[in-house]
Amino acid sequence: MSGDNGVRVSVVGLGMMGSALAGAYLRAGHPTTVWNRSASRADPLVEQGARRADTIADAVAASDLLVVCVVDYRALYEIFEPVREALDGKTIVNLTSGVPEDARGAARWAQSLRASYLDGCLLTVPPAVGLPQTLLFYGGPAEVFDTYESTLKVLGGNSVLLGADPGVASLYDLSLLGILWSSLAGALHGFAMLTAEGVPAAALTPFVGSWITHVVLPSITGAARQVDAGRYATDISTVGLNAAGLAKLVEASRGQGIRPDVMVPIRDMLRERAGSGHGDEALASMIEVIRRPRAAAS
Repeated sequence: MSGDNGVRVSVVGLGMMGSALAGAYLRAGHPTTVWNRSASRADPLVEQGARRADTIADAVAASDLLVVCVVDYRALYEIFEPVREALDGKTIVNLTSGVPEDARGAARWAQSLRASYLDGCLLTVPPAVGLPQTLLFYGGPAEVFDTYESTLKVLGGNSVLLGADPGVASLYDLSLLGILWSSLAGALHGFAMLTAEGVPAAALTPFVGSWITHVVLPSITGAARQVDAGRYATDISTVGLNAAGLAKLVEASRGQGIRPDVMVPIRDMLRERAGSGHGDEALASMIEVIRRPRAAAS
């Protein structure tokens, strides 16, 4: 993948992901400066052609574009506050994991320093950084994204500006991660049920792709339409029917001696929705239980 490889980039934070970011820029031919609080982290990148910054001040001075990937937003401030005056006119692209309010606070902080700011999320693992299909979300001013779009796409060809709100990238990221975590937890529960009966977990995997493609994905996209419309009519599968199904799954799990903890909350929310007179609605209507604070739901 190529971008405007005349753009100088400083990568701040050289953990596994930060090192992958710097490596992608080096492979694309960008003059790349690297800095990390533990200086030895820079050694492999220097061997690949990166310039080592001895101080954070050197890293800031070396480039107008600062790509940051550190442990959390507190570290962001700890690193850059001592050189805050030098950030005037710089562009900070922050790929540090956090929550939407972290991103919005960092954008206000950058604005107070007269620095441009994009907050981003990498939806990938380090080995996939730099691939054409790799997805990154960004939130922030369109003019900043447009200025550096080709340079940002060095990190992943599927780089998307979601809007001006700096918190929107984290919002989308956490929403997709919720799907990943819950899906993986559900898969692990299924594997536990299989292995409790002496069946290898891998015996299920030949059927997973078709199940996701033809059942799970259509269910998710259909639920999104129903949630946005606020209408939950169905002639396919109801809350009441699935509440009974989840109860059987919990019972079977306990009978096998495995923990049903992953499934119990889903069973309980379905029961609550059915118990409030909505048992004939689609599964998507469970969102009305999820949206309510626990105190109001209990």
